[in-house]
Amino acid sequence: MNVGQRIKALREERKISLDDLSERTGLKEKDISRIEEGALIPGLAPLVKISRVMGLRLGTFLDDCENIGPVVTRAGSRTVATRFSGRDRAEEADLTFRSLAHNKAGRHMEPFMIDIEPASSRHVKLSSHEGEEFLFVMGGKVEVQYGKDTTVLEEGDSIYYDSAVPHHVHSAGGEGAKILAVVYTPF
Repeated sequence: MNVGQRIKALREERKISLDDLSERTGLKEKDISRIEEGALIPGLAPLVKISRVMGLRLGTFLDDCENIGPVVTRAGSRTVATRFSGRDRAEEADLTFRSLAHNKAGRHMEPFMIDIEPASSRHVKLSSHEGEEFLFVMGGKVEVQYGKDTTVLEEGDSIYYDSAVPHHVHSAGGEGAKILAVVYTPF
């Protein structure tokens, strides 16, 4: 089941109408419908808003298994990739998220390896959501727009910020990049 299908199934299970979800998240009903159909690729901020309204942790949209004990992700193991967009109303993804704890029960942090496509700096829209983010650049260059400031990070650099401030992360220098990201959203 993809992210959109999971959102729709959970929304219907909780008897939340599209109209109600739209009103409570501030997202357009048409956009939520297109996300559920897989025609619109969501960014992280809309997913956080939807998860909060549904009373779910963000990771619920990305996994369906939960372990109480520690979760080990081995190098080279195949993790499920989820594609997101960092652009407004995108029909193509430019961010590939690989969860590093997709089956950990009750987690409050979401650790990801993220591949950022080179084209991700076009048509960006700053987003904001509850929580905090930590990014560590593993390869390439990354540009982080945070409020009115822009910071370019290179391999080995990191940034930690409050996600409530409008922000956007995309590749810099015309090449792709790879980052480790840890997203915390209060539940």
